[in-house]
Amino acid sequence: MRNLIPSYIRVPVVFFIIAGLIEYFVDSGDQPAFIEQPVILLFLLLVLLFLIAIEGIVGTMDNILYQSLDEEGKARYDAQRAAPSKLASWINKTYDKLRGAKPIEEEGEIILDHNYDGIKELDNSLPPWWLYGFYATIIFAAVYLARYHVFNAGDQFAEYEIEYAEANRAIEEYKKTAKNLVDVNTVEILTDASDLNAGKKIFEVNCVACHMADGGGGIGPNLTDQHWILGGGIKNVFRTISEGGRDGKGMVAWKNSLKPLEMAQVASYVLQFQGTTPANPKEAEGDVWVDESEQATETEESSSEETTNETEENATEVVEEAQTIASN
Repeated sequence: MRNLIPSYIRVPVVFFIIAGLIEYFVDSGDQPAFIEQPVILLFLLLVLLFLIAIEGIVGTMDNILYQSLDEEGKARYDAQRAAPSKLASWINKTYDKLRGAKPIEEEGEIILDHNYDGIKELDNSLPPWWLYGFYATIIFAAVYLARYHVFNAGDQFAEYEIEYAEANRAIEEYKKTAKNLVDVNTVEILTDASDLNAGKKIFEVNCVACHMADGGGGIGPNLTDQHWILGGGIKNVFRTISEGGRDGKGMVAWKNSLKPLEMAQVASYVLQFQGTTPANPKEAEGDVWVDESEQATETEESSSEETTNETEENATEVVEEAQTIASN
């Protein structure tokens, strides 16, 4: 093997195999392992130096052993090194078979009769590698045709839909653990005690001076009534915290001081004040805010109940008429 593969190929191949194994088994995120962990880079440099040293030591040992041989031994050694290895012989024979060309000594058997200014043409057959590859493409085409156009296996559009659904599921799973991705369009009211407690701490540090600890209001508006200056509900409250109050007055924007999750937590905590009774409530400001989505749901439910009642009444009338006709 040493005679077949020179050291300037052996050393890089072994080095990159070791580096690849380290990269595969070490979790380094998006960056290569030797960048994330400099100790790995140091280890790889030591491995490289070790491989070079081993090659040098083995080469020196070979040279010493060679010099210790007599002339006859050196001749046998040189002849052995010059002779192709079994692997090299097998590779050459396999290549000749795949090439399918006639040896030069036998080319006289396949020379065509015509010639052009002394130039003769050989009637070589197609190379076996090309011919077998062509047959393989025919077989592949037949299998592909049967699988996707006869038996209607999942095509690229079905694969796209599957991959798209899996990607959406992965995104939703990621969002569960990445709450800081929330924005005004995706924010939802948080009900976990941990989130509400976090929102309470943020409120006590940043908001009590203007809204009071019980939400009754002071410099800022009362948070316990149904009146809202910039709209109620989790999305409007989140937007107000993020972007601030009205131009020229009202509270400042907190989007540069609080993370999206923290704004969602404090917004959810603020909505807990609704319906409570503060010690010194400030007079109501703004307009009464009604959740249109809840109102639409209630309207749909009421209309559904009315439709059900009408249906039951009609059915009762039909039954009564049928009974009257039967009795007559």
